Amino acid sequence: MELGQKADLRDYLAAERTLLAWNRTGLALMGFGFVVARFGLTLQEILTGQPVSARSPGLSLWLGTVLIAIGLGMNAFAGWHHIRLVRALDRGDTEHSRPSIHAAVVAFLLALLGLAMAIYLISFKGSTGSQPTNRKGEISMSVNKDNGIVDVPSNHSVDETAETLKGILQAKGVTLFAMVDHSGEAEKVGIKMRPTKLLIFGSPKAGTPVMLAAPSIAIDLPLKILIWEDDQAKVWVSYNSPAHLQERHNVPPELVQNIGVVEALAAKAAE
Repeated sequence: MELGQKADLRDYLAAERTLLAWNRTGLALMGFGFVVARFGLTLQEILTGQPVSARSPGLSLWLGTVLIAIGLGMNAFAGWHHIRLVRALDRGDTEHSRPSIHAAVVAFLLALLGLAMAIYLISFKGSTGSQPTNRKGEISMSVNKDNGIVDVPSNHSVDETAETLKGILQAKGVTLFAMVDHSGEAEKVGIKMRPTKLLIFGSPKAGTPVMLAAPSIAIDLPLKILIWEDDQAKVWVSYNSPAHLQERHNVPPELVQNIGVVEALAAKAAE
């Protein structure tokens, strides 16, 4: 093609295919970056068995952000490069070379990010494996077999968790008989206590048949959920295991569901 002569249609179509290929790559990097950013949270929850705050995802957040930034930059550069190429084709200027330096740069950046992720995985696994054994009790739902108490970690403060539980009980038509603010009462007499609240609730329609079949369970009814904060400022939702209550009071199996609702209520309040 002579200089100044407009390029062939096939050249324009090839340029469009190249632009679309770079756009697909950029979108894939942005999507993968989002996955990597969330990967740290998921990995920590799997390995530790605890909900992890979104404020502490580790290195994966930065790796994912870099990948998203690379994807955005790649799409912007591809659009700019395509405009320049089309203008050059319009002028018939197809003689000068266009080395794919940006492709090589992207490849090296991705290789470095992959290496960083591999190092992160190895270091994270090592740090998790070296944790003290007493952390085994801190799982998403732990049951103390000695006393039958189930502890579920809450993602909110004691007050927020208690208000959430009150709202759930009201929505389900379950009677809240009392809410005992242990820490508030302690403060009134000059004793400092971490936030601790006990909610006592139930339904005569569900509880009465259980007490008729196993009268001694009346000492553990109405149902109770304790919401409290430990020494590390972590909030827990605790309740008596229905299986423990069944064994303790010899509750007939067909009536365990009447007291088993406490499990769903606690889990919902802790979300």
